[in-house]
Amino acid sequence: MVGSLLQSLVDGLTVGVVYVLLAAGLSVIFGVMNVINFAHGELFALGAYFALALVGPLGGNGFFVALLVAPLAVGVVGVAIERYTVQPLYGRNPLYHILLTFGLVLVINDLIYLLWGPGYVSLVVPTVLTGTVDAFGLSASVYNVFIVVFGAATALAVWAMLEYTKYGLIVRAGSQDRQMVRTLGIDIDRYYSLVFGVGAALAAVAGIILGGYQTVSPEMGMGVIIPAFVIVVLGGLGSFKGAVVGGLLVGIIQTLVRTYVPFLEGLVIVLLMIAVLLVRPHGLFGTEAPESEDDGDLLAGTEGGILDPTTRTYLGIGMVGLAALVPLGAGTLYSTYVVTLVIEVLIWGLFALSLDFVMGYTGLVSLGHALFYALGAYAVALVLLHVTQSAVVAIALAILVSAAIAWVVGYLSIRVSGVYFAMITLAFAELFYTMLRRLEITGGSEGLFGLSTYYGIAGLGISLDDVAIFVGPVELTGQALFYYVALAALVAAFLLTRRMLESPFGAVLKSIRENEQRATFIGYETTRYKRRAFVVSGALAGLAGGLFTLNAGYATPSFGYWLHSGEVIVMVILGGMGTLYGPIIGSGVFFGLEELLTGFTERWRLVLGTIFVLFVIFLPRGLVSLPAQLAPYVGGSGPGPEPAPDESHVRGDD
Repeated sequence: MVGSLLQSLVDGLTVGVVYVLLAAGLSVIFGVMNVINFAHGELFALGAYFALALVGPLGGNGFFVALLVAPLAVGVVGVAIERYTVQPLYGRNPLYHILLTFGLVLVINDLIYLLWGPGYVSLVVPTVLTGTVDAFGLSASVYNVFIVVFGAATALAVWAMLEYTKYGLIVRAGSQDRQMVRTLGIDIDRYYSLVFGVGAALAAVAGIILGGYQTVSPEMGMGVIIPAFVIVVLGGLGSFKGAVVGGLLVGIIQTLVRTYVPFLEGLVIVLLMIAVLLVRPHGLFGTEAPESEDDGDLLAGTEGGILDPTTRTYLGIGMVGLAALVPLGAGTLYSTYVVTLVIEVLIWGLFALSLDFVMGYTGLVSLGHALFYALGAYAVALVLLHVTQSAVVAIALAILVSAAIAWVVGYLSIRVSGVYFAMITLAFAELFYTMLRRLEITGGSEGLFGLSTYYGIAGLGISLDDVAIFVGPVELTGQALFYYVALAALVAAFLLTRRMLESPFGAVLKSIRENEQRATFIGYETTRYKRRAFVVSGALAGLAGGLFTLNAGYATPSFGYWLHSGEVIVMVILGGMGTLYGPIIGSGVFFGLEELLTGFTERWRLVLGTIFVLFVIFLPRGLVSLPAQLAPYVGGSGPGPEPAPDESHVRGDD
């Protein structure tokens, strides 16, 4: 028993050292630049694939060459990312960095698929690193020993560079007071690029040595990003010491749980992350994260540009009228697939609207909103399977359950703010996603299928396929009839949320959006209002997930995967945050681009991610802001004068 425990500790130390290198780069980037880099996992994977490209022609002995050259190449990629994408966002709310780097995840991941293809590949290591070492009754491979020694030496070298070199002195000074460093005549911007490059190179080193330990695949980056965030949250965002302690601790805990309690694998470290965020948000060794004062840049919606409110109302009614005509032309003017596609747009438009209600009006960027979508989907599936065949009852319970869980998550999460709120919602979603894959009642990793036979109305067990409504010569049944259910749900949700925003409750939300400190000063308990908005948002997201399951007839754990939370954020940003109708437009653009691009390539997320990155940089308020952007040109006066620069938003200053 003791021998087995010691062996697990050795294995955990091996994985922990890899985590140290991965998290150290992520933590240093945040500590110096206040940037949460979601694409860090993809740089980790890119390092492994660059190594594969070098080892292939050179053979096993090329591993050492790859270990030197590949991180340098990824470091150059990191410098380019910082210079051309992250740099324009300095001075904005730090949450923009999360949105930007999520877009880069889509771009880099699809590039890896495009260049190297899918599947698992082994990274060949030299013969000198093969074999085993036996000592004190323990057995470890030579490669494991190499990982521990090389990883520790690399981490120590980075620490020494930060502590004892001129470069490290400037970097540390810049993290404390950037403006002071500029005043001394030092080009701190160039050092930012180098910091990002060093962080990317460390991720690449971790990817290479883990690739030799396990296998290399395009999904390896997405597989490590959650543990990486757990580590930096545990140790403290921005703390190199915290990254070392957190990496070793998570590696050992993860290995012990996998060995002795495999059912809890994935759950323990996420629970640890949630506990740390609730008790000590800045971690064991971190300090409070500075928040930009430029919240309005993130939260402000558009007022419609050249369109007055009455015109926008009539335009909205017209768009709903056109949408209502879609099923009538199916099978004659176009394929019935169009109805299927637009149903998906409507459901995800509802999902995006739900996120916008809380993100666009209170500034709560939820990276775990897929939790409520999946919750609604599984609630409907389980009710139809085990309680009643009534779709109405199933949807009602899905809304209630989603609202209740949203209240719990909101009650725990809203006590932290900014990037910490984003992290804790991500942790709750990952916890739920892992539970969906583990529990027997949810069907495990396979999910629940074949629900269409339970699809009934008001407990009568009547399928929509048994109901027909005639509109002139057109018969509406089955999915065509469900189309109007989805459209009605979206319109009702829009009218409900708009009515809320026109009420005193909505006025407080808007005041929170404009200036939360001022709203607090005049006597409003903003936390309570944000929690209520979060509950409404969760309930609407649960409705969207429930409708999808009713239509598709299945629910799978992938509904709760963090990538789905990112995709709905993409829709909100593409359409226009803080508008309610913009995210619906964003849903249409998202699926329209997907449908258009999949006809040419399977790597459609590469194009979509690129578009999203450009939107975050150049059009952060989305497509609905275009009228305002074009208004000066339409009026014939050309663009107005540029506003005077705001010194408080000098690049990188908080």
